[in-house]
Amino acid sequence: MNTAWTSLMTRVSSPDLAGNTGIGPYNYVPSRDVGIAFVTLFAISTLAHIVQAVRFRMWWLFPTAVFCGLSELVGWSARLYSSSHPRALVPFEIQISATITGPTPLIAANFVILEYIIKALGPRYSRLSPKMYTILFCSSDAISLTIQGVGGALAAMAAGNGKNPTAGGNVMLIGIIMQMVAIMLFVIFSSEFLLRYACDQPLKPPADDLERHQSIAYKLGMDPRIKISLYAMGFNTTCLFIRAVYRTVELIDGWNGRIISTQLYFNVLDGGMVVLAIFTLNIFHPGFLILPIQRRFYSLDATPWCGKA
Repeated sequence: MNTAWTSLMTRVSSPDLAGNTGIGPYNYVPSRDVGIAFVTLFAISTLAHIVQAVRFRMWWLFPTAVFCGLSELVGWSARLYSSSHPRALVPFEIQISATITGPTPLIAANFVILEYIIKALGPRYSRLSPKMYTILFCSSDAISLTIQGVGGALAAMAAGNGKNPTAGGNVMLIGIIMQMVAIMLFVIFSSEFLLRYACDQPLKPPADDLERHQSIAYKLGMDPRIKISLYAMGFNTTCLFIRAVYRTVELIDGWNGRIISTQLYFNVLDGGMVVLAIFTLNIFHPGFLILPIQRRFYSLDATPWCGKA
């Protein structure tokens, strides 16, 4: 680790060079074209999420999908700047914090969507109440986000002050691992719910008229829009899990390891996975797919989870 730290400080000790000359703290020169592409994609998705959140009055999208888009936009803007100033340390510090924490709120969006799906299909198939899923998983997500943010800030400040950023990296690693555990538990609980629904094995009888209505509607089969939402949520979750695995391996490999020093890995397994995940939520939006189904069971004045369209 001392050798890796010495190498890192050697790379960042030289003054900033204009143009793509020399190797900076990344151990490579970030691609300008890739930077432009990701900045453009995240800007488009973030703007779309803002419009969709307002259109469907889904205000929870602002601290989840919109926050993710803005964080990624900041991080990739810093990397784009680094393509012309590869030895500048400040943009390197910014992208460390922004890209490590950015996808975490997007995972929380899946937790909220699961709550809505459970409400639509029937809470009696769920081991926990729909609201409890959101409370538990979003709380763990918030803790993970805080840990990653603190770790990213510590690593960035350490690098900026000429100190070893390993301690901050270890803190980030704890947050990422916690995020992976939360995703795996989310998959387990949601899979059990869907399996019980598919086999019509509820954990409890209908509790009210709404659930009795849902029990009758069960015989008609799952609405195709719910199926699409589930497929989209599964794909979204898979992309974010792949990204979390990559980040875990990257941090374990070290600040001067092969993984963190290979630009292609970051572009595909971090930026690419997050782009796929955030655009999946744009295209297969709960406002298009779940809101109309909710109207079957609730009047327009009783849709507190998303409001009127």
